Amino acid sequence: MRHFLALALLALASPAAAAGSFFEALKPLCGKAFAGAMESREAADADLAGQPLSMHVASCTDTEIRIPFLVGDNRSRTWFLTATPRGMQLKHRHRHEDGSLDAVTNYGGEHVGPAIAGPDGTLTLRFPADAESKAMFQKEGLPQSVTNVWEMAILPGSRFTYRLTRPNRDFRVGFDLSKEVPVPAEPWGGL
Repeated sequence: MRHFLALALLALASPAAAAGSFFEALKPLCGKAFAGAMESREAADADLAGQPLSMHVASCTDTEIRIPFLVGDNRSRTWFLTATPRGMQLKHRHRHEDGSLDAVTNYGGEHVGPAIAGPDGTLTLRFPADAESKAMFQKEGLPQSVTNVWEMAILPGSRFTYRLTRPNRDFRVGFDLSKEVPVPAEPWGGL
């Protein structure tokens, strides 16, 4: 517990420290997969509600972590967390079943502030949509997405949460880190 408290305190110091703390909390999960459950109950998420959800911390380096997010048999989504000089960047890659990139892909943003540290030791990073993502959303007819803010939160050994918010939208899925599940097949098109 002392180790996680030290990580939380370090995360409050600077964006780069927040990124480092988040990376340190994720690295022990590398190569492991975990089951998830929908925590939001919006009509827009009805197609996900009854499906098995999982995340696989598939690839870890000192500067990048790749996490495929699987929805049933759909292996189209991968989250990319990359350390930057200012903090951490989150990008979403979407592929079709044949491995080709979707028109709506490589969107996300950069966390540039200190991490939000919860009293239980949870570290939360927020990623507002960046200029590249906003331009792509406009081009692809998704103007509502220009205000997207993504959050990732981790309570080491216990819980990981992925969340998307914007006006009139709150999508959230939580993963139980205390219990591993079998490693899924590789995402469509590879990592």
